[in-house]
Amino acid sequence: YQRRVHGIQYFRKVMEVVAVPEKSAEMVAKCEKLKDEGNVLFKQGKYKEACAKYSQCIELDSSTDKAAIYFSNRSFTHLKQENFMLAINDADSAIKINPGFAKAFYRRATANCALNHWKEAVKDFHKATKLAPTDIDSKQKYDWAVKEKKYREFGSTLDIGTPVDSVKEELIIVEKTYTGPVINDIKDLTSEWVVALMEYFKEEKKLHKKYVIKMLKELIQIYKKKPTLVDVTLPDEQKFTICGDVHGQYYDLLNIFKANGIPSAANPYLFNGDFVDRGSFSVEVILTLMAWNLVYPNSFFLNRGNHEAAQMNMLYGFKGEVKAKYDDESYGVFKEFFNTLPLCHLINKKILVVHGGLPSTDGVTLNDIKSIHRFVEPPERGLMADLLWSDFVNEDGRHPSKRGVSLCAGPDIAAKFMESNNLELIVRSHEMKEEGYELQKGGKVVTIFSAPNYCDQQGNKGAFINFVAPGLKPKYVTFTASPHPSKPAMAYASPFMLFQQMSLTNTFYLQKKKKKKKKSTLR
Repeated sequence: YQRRVHGIQYFRKVMEVVAVPEKSAEMVAKCEKLKDEGNVLFKQGKYKEACAKYSQCIELDSSTDKAAIYFSNRSFTHLKQENFMLAINDADSAIKINPGFAKAFYRRATANCALNHWKEAVKDFHKATKLAPTDIDSKQKYDWAVKEKKYREFGSTLDIGTPVDSVKEELIIVEKTYTGPVINDIKDLTSEWVVALMEYFKEEKKLHKKYVIKMLKELIQIYKKKPTLVDVTLPDEQKFTICGDVHGQYYDLLNIFKANGIPSAANPYLFNGDFVDRGSFSVEVILTLMAWNLVYPNSFFLNRGNHEAAQMNMLYGFKGEVKAKYDDESYGVFKEFFNTLPLCHLINKKILVVHGGLPSTDGVTLNDIKSIHRFVEPPERGLMADLLWSDFVNEDGRHPSKRGVSLCAGPDIAAKFMESNNLELIVRSHEMKEEGYELQKGGKVVTIFSAPNYCDQQGNKGAFINFVAPGLKPKYVTFTASPHPSKPAMAYASPFMLFQQMSLTNTFYLQKKKKKKKKSTLR
């Protein structure tokens, strides 16, 4: 009897796997048409629209071998939108349908790289190389992932960074051939000096390392004395501007200052994190912001973003850019500077400005935020991680993060936090928005993003917010991307992150496919 029961149970499990309902020819054709439309949209950089097409395919067919391709392609769109947990979920679905689908393992491995989950990444890249032994790219990524995993396990215990005090800028010699801006004494910096520096950077010239280190060391000492949550008090009639992510798009930063005026005591600014990474002029962005901060320490403010962190800089390009333009020692000092940046600013006790979002638990107060020990690399969980990484959604409650770090908060969670802390508005950044800004349902949380045509391919607008005390009603100003030199975004990024530019590569190969044969990254 028991053998019969077990036999029936086994038979049912087998049938669940093999008894896939057949699809009509009409439905198969419809799915293929939607998939092809999605592929076209993907190659145009319209990842949300492409994702929607693949989702329509999955609604019609979520179980046949074709469905594995739809899940894999949708996983790719999530990678492009940096929704790494969603990318992993779709790759999981593709693998469940077709355990021999190499691209699905490749997608999942890439998402795990972005989340610094190297053990899982190595395992999936290895599987991809076994399933597709002639795929050179998978083999290269596997080798790189193995190297990174070993570094995390052994090398990171030895990497304690560059002690700032050991870097002596007075011993750095300025060559006689150097003709750029000079800093004899930080106290002598003026607005005119910074404007000249901006023009110098515009010509793609470098500030000498001696002066970079001098600026960094001065700001480290200043920020070590600042609280984790900085109070900003604006007098009546005072204008105040908040900018979101800039991500190394220096020529768009220049456009902000052109449209809104250069910083001054009468024209204060707050930049809300993610100054660096992805864009290939991150050094110029951060040095310009640092210079204005030194000239106007009481009128120019910086919040830390999730990209002001060593792990992110290693993957998304800032570390590589500093090494290319300066050296490892310089990056070590940048790294320590990032660890001193505040996490939040509070404007007139009414507006909380934070890069990411809200705590993942109830009952957190502003005093709790002030007590965070922030002088470290961001942890993977906890209050500091929430402030840097969490997101907002329009559905009530807390929800899993599409990124794989922290959580998403709904309007009810935001309202509860604001009521308990006597806030009127939360300004955050951290997410690309098509119009450069977006209000959460209820209008009490606004996302501001200041990097138009993000990564040279998203086609979005950038925006900043103007407030005037005492009313502090937000006025949103949008702008489009400015031309920049030919160096593309992600030029200094880790090989793992080159999927950010894959659509451009695909377009190139499509144009050249008669001369070069290369399989598409989509199916």
